[in-house]
Amino acid sequence: MDPRIARSRRAIIDAATTLFLNQGYPATTMDDIAEVAGVSKRTVYNNFPDKEGLFREVVLAVTSFVDEFINEAVRELADAAEVELSLKDLAARLASSVIGDGVVRLRRLIIGEAHRFPDLAADYYRRAPGRVIATLAIEFGELTQQGRLHTPDPELAAEQFAYLTIGAPLDRALFHSHDVGTDSDTLVATAIAGVTTFLAAYGPEARGRRHT
Repeated sequence: MDPRIARSRRAIIDAATTLFLNQGYPATTMDDIAEVAGVSKRTVYNNFPDKEGLFREVVLAVTSFVDEFINEAVRELADAAEVELSLKDLAARLASSVIGDGVVRLRRLIIGEAHRFPDLAADYYRRAPGRVIATLAIEFGELTQQGRLHTPDPELAAEQFAYLTIGAPLDRALFHSHDVGTDSDTLVATAIAGVTTFLAAYGPEARGRRHT
């Protein structure tokens, strides 16, 4: 792609992201996006034929970061020397990634427009939180085979891990317009406490307790 075209496209996506997050989908026009991006309206339409397509691009662009997170944090679990330490590190990174202001605002936007774009909302879930949970389930299954966890239902265990570590802080962040228990120290402490609870149920010693 021509570098000038790539720069214009990036500027359009950045402008659209800012406007959609700040004023919502219905109130944002292609004229607004062109003005903020510093390009002509024709340039916007040359890259994105309609506002719906641009909105989809904005929403799904963030899912590219999921690949990096999964490759760096989740897929290392089965090879970890210390499962507990690796789970705590993963939980802290998950909390920092998901409960950042940009992701929370994007999730609010997607939820608010789910009635208008149900397929897009479902696609976002599949590519982002759903994919993280699915990958966690695979890793938990492998750790169970190694005898380092005991997860009879790895997918359920993955869902419970996610809620124990970030569920409550994420709910608070979604429903408050200002920080409420979402400072970094509180997030990390909550995530680590969630891992402790998770291991009490799914640690290797849980296998014996369930048969007593």
